[in-house]
Formats: sequence, structure tokens, C-alpha cells
Amino acid sequence: MNEKIDIVKQWIEKADHDLGTAQVTFLYLPQYHDTIAFHCQQAVEKYLKSFLFFLGIDFKKQHSLNYLLSLISQKDEIANDIFDKASELEDFAVEIRYPDATIELSVDDILQAFSIAKFFREFVITKMNLDLVYEDIKKE
Repeated sequence: MNEKIDIVKQWIEKADHDLGTAQVTFLYLPQYHDTIAFHCQQAVEKYLKSFLFFLGIDFKKQHSLNYLLSLISQKDEIANDIFDKASELEDFAVEIRYPDATIELSVDDILQAFSIAKFFREFVITKMNLDLVYEDIKKE
């Protein structure tokens, strides 16, 4: 297999681990909204970075999803609604991890964060024409 695709798959695997961590936390510690939201954002960040690597676009070590999408838009058109989805997770990168952040999240917000993370996974997988299955984590 091609080395570039191997590295892309490593990015996606790391992103899937973030998404899985968010799901496990939601199943067993659903009150940890900040941690769940953080891991959803981290998953999307890594999915986007996998696509940037695939496209051969260099990127800075930043957590901004909109920054990453703007880089992608240099080579691939990104619709405004996709930027809107990313914006919903933008504040979950770092700020939410510290006690001075006052972001209140409902269960609906968390479910939306999951939905957005899964959307971006499908978005980049489709763009790169890869066949990588992610199995949702469910309580046994």
C-alpha cells in the first residue's frame, strides 16, 4: 500500500479513537459533557488533518476547524454549511478543558457534536475515496 494512504489512515484511526472515547464517556459518564465535546472536536480536527495530508497541504499546529477547512478550500470547494457545522465545535478545542470556561452543554448539544463528528468522518472518507468502516460503540 502507498505510504501516503498509510499515514492518512493513521490520522483517521487516531480520530476514530477520539470519537470512540467520546462515545464510551457518554455511555458511562454522560455528565462529562466537556470531555465528550472535546473529543468530538478532536476527532473532527484529525479527520480534517487527514484530508489536508492527503491533499498535500501543509498546516500549522492549530485546533481551529475553520482554519483547517479554509486550507482545504484552496484545493476543494467547501460549502458554507460545512463551515457552519465546524463552527459548532470550534469552542470545544481547548477552552472547554479549563475551569474558567463557561460553556454549558445539554444532551442535545452532545448528540449534535456526535452527529457533526460522524458527518466529517464520512465527508473526508468520501472525498478521499477510502473504504474505512467505523462501528459505533454501544453499551452491551
